[in-house]
Amino acid sequence: MLELNLAHESDDALIVRAAWMYYVGGLNQEQTASRLGLHRSRVNRLLSEARDRGLISVTINHESARDIEVEQAIARCFELDFCIATPALGFADDAADAKADRIRASISRRAVGAAGASFLKGKLSEGPITIGVSWGRTIEQVATQLVGVRNPEARFVSLLGSLKRNSTSNPFEVVQFFAARTGGEVHFLPVPFIANSMADVKVFLQQRIVQEAIQLARNADLYLISVGELEETSVLRTQDIMTSEEMRNIKESGAVCDSLGKLFDIEGKEINHPLSHRTVAIATDDLRGRNVVLLAAGLEKVRATIALLRSGIVKGLIIDGDTALALARSLKLAD
Repeated sequence: MLELNLAHESDDALIVRAAWMYYVGGLNQEQTASRLGLHRSRVNRLLSEARDRGLISVTINHESARDIEVEQAIARCFELDFCIATPALGFADDAADAKADRIRASISRRAVGAAGASFLKGKLSEGPITIGVSWGRTIEQVATQLVGVRNPEARFVSLLGSLKRNSTSNPFEVVQFFAARTGGEVHFLPVPFIANSMADVKVFLQQRIVQEAIQLARNADLYLISVGELEETSVLRTQDIMTSEEMRNIKESGAVCDSLGKLFDIEGKEINHPLSHRTVAIATDDLRGRNVVLLAAGLEKVRATIALLRSGIVKGLIIDGDTALALARSLKLAD
């Protein structure tokens, strides 16, 4: 099981989560401690403080309890080891101007980035670790907000080709940022993310430096990935990785999301599309059964997130609260 390690968090940040798991989720203190990565004695103290502060009656009297209930519903629906949702800010998925949409999406990414950084800080405190890293604006936010942790025994490896036509949000720079933040090692695939042809992909994969990086990625202890929504707002379009015509062609094939250069339909089935054969990245099958954490931010990614969760690849989800609520409502997991 992919477990959390939140021992570095303050009591105020943990008390409601521990109380929900114990009183509502039905876990005993040992199970609650295991799920949160805490000592049982600390869980006992947290629960005692929850009672003393009047948070516990028939229900948990705290606004965060609603968020945790949604987390647990999503985790059960997709058989995840955990789901972390940031507090909802009241965003609505209704008509708005483009500027407001961009601001809303940016706030959501920062929220998920902070939660992802907290999760990763706990993992980095455990000692030597190899982490496979995707790319994108949300993943960048995790690295940006990862402060106060050093682990020279950490290795960060890019899960996909690290070269693009422009340098904005370059996969190489993202994985390098993680290593710089922690004092760890950086490993990357020094080839394009999307090759010109399948023949070029075969040539790239025959290079020893590429084979070594991919093998390291296959044996990683933890994976951080993101999901693309296949709309004009996606990184694939905003960074001119593909044209509008190419995007339309992909959507006509039934795809609703992409991750690591692979395309998925709404049921989570991988689509056999020529684009997927031209991407240089770790294979989907290499991720199955592994500790894969998906970071999803923004209401525009609800359908894409559902699709990727249905693929069975993901074991942990970190998501902003508004998108979590929208996702739960779309699946009738919450009112």
